[in-house]
Amino acid sequence: MKITIINGPNLNMLGHREPKIYGTESLEDINTELQTNFSDVRFDFIQSNSESDLINFIHTIKADYIIINPAAFTHTSVAIRDAINSIDIPFYEVHLSNIFTREPFRQHSFFSDKAKAVICGLGKEGYASAVRHIIHNSKR
Repeated sequence: MKITIINGPNLNMLGHREPKIYGTESLEDINTELQTNFSDVRFDFIQSNSESDLINFIHTIKADYIIINPAAFTHTSVAIRDAINSIDIPFYEVHLSNIFTREPFRQHSFFSDKAKAVICGLGKEGYASAVRHIIHNSKR
């Protein structure tokens, strides 16, 4: 099974950026932990602060599932939504913080209505929860 994990803007700053909200581990730490804990899964990881880079990458994905943390693009990017919808790969939306308890502008997502599931507020565990759900449901 192959899962592509997409991370949006500023997630390269994890571990430094607002640790009370986003935790103290880096994105590299999270990715390494996923690879270690789910060694039967092949992962591709991308993080970009550029909307166009993410769109171009999405157009080339060859995977069974996508896990995406669009970060700030959650609330602004119809273009990334359209790119994901154009490739017909099921996706899970993950957020480290609970976007529904944050500022009003963060409480709307352009992705949630198309996602297989939305996981938010679990910190880094949200990624692992998505992977576990994918594995469990692919065995059915």
